[in-house]
Amino acid sequence: MRVGLFGGSFDPIHVGHLLAASESADRLALDRVEFVTAARPPHKRPVAPAECRHEMVVLATVSDPRFFASRLELDYAGPSFTVDTLRRAKKRWPEAELFFITGADAYRDVATWKEPEALFSLATMVAVSRPGYDLTRLDPFFRRRVVLLEIPGYEVSSTEVRRRIAAGHSIRYLVPREVEVYIEKHRLYRVRDQA
Repeated sequence: MRVGLFGGSFDPIHVGHLLAASESADRLALDRVEFVTAARPPHKRPVAPAECRHEMVVLATVSDPRFFASRLELDYAGPSFTVDTLRRAKKRWPEAELFFITGADAYRDVATWKEPEALFSLATMVAVSRPGYDLTRLDPFFRRRVVLLEIPGYEVSSTEVRRRIAAGHSIRYLVPREVEVYIEKHRLYRVRDQA
């Protein structure tokens, strides 16, 4: 079995995430994609609470039989370190080939991640393209070991979705309708993101 672990804050999840997961599943012949919501990412401070972000992931992924909302990071105390998540995934799927998928922009700090060299023995590290990000800026050690997937049309960002909400603009077609309704119901992201 080939399992993709799509890690992110998903603050909120949007159609770009779903497109990236679908393209990754197709191109890497993945049997399943687990959306791993970062509970307490050490390099970011999410706006919405972790459980709200996870619930939006559940809503966004329920209609695709390849997609699953994972609690690999949510049910553990402490910061969300990728290496620990991958070790837990290895225990859950001991016979599976693992692929860790995240936005290419996240890899700019990979040298500062906990046990960065260990990541490559646990999973194939995959970077999906993001607008304006050049993977050649990565340290050469990591650049040679990360698989880059160019995803056409992957231009939406969670930051832009939050900005549009704070400004009172529509997010229709940027996020799944169920996520849009959830955001409205829970009045998330109404205050302009100062980050």
